[in-house]
Amino acid sequence: MPVFIPRKMTKMKQQTLAMAADQEAGFAQHRKPTRRDAFLQTMESIVPWAALCAVIEPHYPKAGNGRPPIGLERMLRIHFIQHWFNLADLSCEEALYDSASLRRFVGIDLGREPVPDATTLLKFRRLLNEHKLGEALFAKVGQELQARGFKVNTGTIVDATLISAPSSTKNADKARDPEMHQTRKGQQWYFGMKLHIGVDSQTGLAHSAVVTAANIHDKHPLPDLLHGQERRVYGDSAYASQKTLIRGKAPKAHDFTNQRSRRGGVVDEGIRSKNRNKSKIRARVEHVFGVVKKLWGFTKVRYRGLEKNATQAFTALALANIYLGRKELLAQVRP
Repeated sequence: MPVFIPRKMTKMKQQTLAMAADQEAGFAQHRKPTRRDAFLQTMESIVPWAALCAVIEPHYPKAGNGRPPIGLERMLRIHFIQHWFNLADLSCEEALYDSASLRRFVGIDLGREPVPDATTLLKFRRLLNEHKLGEALFAKVGQELQARGFKVNTGTIVDATLISAPSSTKNADKARDPEMHQTRKGQQWYFGMKLHIGVDSQTGLAHSAVVTAANIHDKHPLPDLLHGQERRVYGDSAYASQKTLIRGKAPKAHDFTNQRSRRGGVVDEGIRSKNRNKSKIRARVEHVFGVVKKLWGFTKVRYRGLEKNATQAFTALALANIYLGRKELLAQVRP
C-alpha cells in the first residue's frame, strides 16, 4: 500500500486587501502574461538563492535590540531586479510600488509592509562593495553551474569592452573621476573603464573577469583571464603575439588569437581566412557582452571609482551566466 507522508501544518496568514488585489491582477480572465512575468518566473526557478544568500549572510546585519533587518533573500532579489532592469535605488523603490509582478517576485505585501526605501538599497549595495561580494557571487554562481553540469573546458576566449563614464566636471570637486581614463579606439576617444573577461569556448559562459581603467591595454590582464588548463586561447588582434603571456599561465595552450593580416598596406589572404575561422568560435564572447550591455543596460558606469563599478560588473556577469544557461537549468528543475 502507498505510504502518505503528512505535510507539516503551518499557520495560515490572513490575506490583506493589497495582496488580494495583486492576486486578482495575476489571475484576471483577460490578463496576458508579459515577458517580464515569464522572465521573473524563470529566474525564480533557476537562481540558486540559498547558495548566494550563504555568501552574503556572514556579513549581513543580525537581529538585535534595534529594528530587525529586512530578510537577506528579499534584499538580494531587489538587488538583482536593479541589475536586470537597470534601475537606480529610487527608481527601483518606485517600480516596486508600481508593479505587482515585481512585488510578487520579491515577496512584498503592501497590506503589511512598505517597500524598502532607496536608502536601504544603498546600504545593501555598500555592504557588497565593502566586502567585495560581487566577485564572491560571481565565483559562487560558477561553482553552482559546474555542480549542475556546466564544465570549464580547455578553450578560453578573451576579450574586453569599454564601459563609458561621464566626462562632465559638474560635481562638487569640479573634476572627472580620477580612476577613469580615456583611450582611443579607431578614430574616436572614449572615457571610462574596461571590462575584461575570459569565456569558455564551448559553453559560452564567463569564468573570469578583470576591471581596469580604459587606458590599460587588453593584453595586460590576459594571464588573470586564463584558468591554466587551456589547450587553446582565442582572442582578437589586440592579443596577437602574446604567446609568452599565454604560456606563462597555461603552458599547454596554443595561441589561436587573430593575427594582423595587413602589413605595409598589403592584405595576407591566408591569415585573413584563418582569422575568419577563429572568429566563428571567438564570437561567443559577444553573447556575454550582449547580455551585460544590451539586456542589463550596463553601458555606462553608475558610480565613481573602479571598485564600486567592479562590484556591479561581477554581479552582472554572474546573472548573465545564469541567463545564458537558462534552458539547461530549466530542464533540470522541471519535473
